[in-house]
This record gives sequence, C-alpha cells and structure tokens, in this order.
Amino acid sequence: QVALVESGGDSVQPGKSLKLSCTTNQFTLDGYHLGWFLQAPGRAREGIACINTLNGATHYDDSVMGRFALSKDNTKNTVYLVMNDLKPDDTGRYYCGALPRRHFSDCKLNPWNDYDRWGQGTLVTVSS
Repeated sequence: QVALVESGGDSVQPGKSLKLSCTTNQFTLDGYHLGWFLQAPGRAREGIACINTLNGATHYDDSVMGRFALSKDNTKNTVYLVMNDLKPDDTGRYYCGALPRRHFSDCKLNPWNDYDRWGQGTLVTVSS
C-alpha cells in the first residue's frame, strides 16, 4: 500500500532547479521524521536529506549539501525538497520515506529500510 505521494520530478538541464513534494492524506506527518532518498540507475537507494520533525533539524548527504534544501509545511501536511544546481549524478527516482518518531529520536539518511512508509517515487533526469 502506497502511503506517501511524491511529485515534481522532471527532465532538466544541468544547473537548473526543481522542487519535489511529498504528501499524504492517510495520516499526519507530525508523528514521523521525513527523509528523501535517491535511487540512481543501477544503484541502491541512498538517503540524501532528512528532517527531524521534533526540532526541525535537517541532515544532508555531502553530495547535495549546499544545493538541496528540505522543508515541511505543517498546514499542508507536506514536505518539500528544493534542488538547485542540478547535476547529471542527481538523476534517478526520488522517494519520500517516513520514520516513526515513537521509535527514533532523530531522522537518519541510512539505512533506508528503517523508514516504514514510502511513496512510489518521482523521476528526475538531469541531462544536457
């Protein structure tokens, strides 16, 4: 069962920006830390950004630090990932995951399978 819905993926040229969204109408995101994960072609799923929804702290993989920004809108029950200065290595399917706060005090980038609710992902292609 798909619990989360991602959107915003597109095909863009290097250096451009995209904004991904993740939302659900099945539960409130307030009980979960949220993470974004990239599965590049031929590679395993990897965590790239997450937010601790208790204190608002964010964590980023080195590969996206300074280019990507994660935020959450409580009024819309939605989390966003703003992606700037996109590179070909950013190509892949982006997934949003929810990590239950009752079991974890902070979000984490890995292992991804601690997150227990997922969407089907949204595809980002960066190519000239």
